Amino acid sequence: MSQNLIQFKVTGDVQGVNFRSYTQKEAQKLGLKGHVYNHDDSSVQGVAVGPADKIKQFQSFLSQGPSAAEVHNVELIQNKQDASEEEVKKALGGSSGFEVRR
Repeated sequence: MSQNLIQFKVTGDVQGVNFRSYTQKEAQKLGLKGHVYNHDDSSVQGVAVGPADKIKQFQSFLSQGPSAAEVHNVELIQNKQDASEEEVKKALGGSSGFEVRR
């Protein structure tokens, strides 16, 4: 099955509002692999891998975020359709599910 891969950056009031936890729960619900972390520039960044339809749903979630967040922008740093196994493995960096990184 083909896998899409996105690397994303979410800006706005997204740190300190459980954005990473909500993102992890949504990704797990959709069956995605990847990770999410708080970046030093006050954004939340991450990687998600999965079927195209699930990635699209996940992107919609990112643009909303949890109720305490105020999302200003979702930037797709990378948006790869039909990613190779090698590209997926490199992007996941050892993640087997969807994890919150510090």
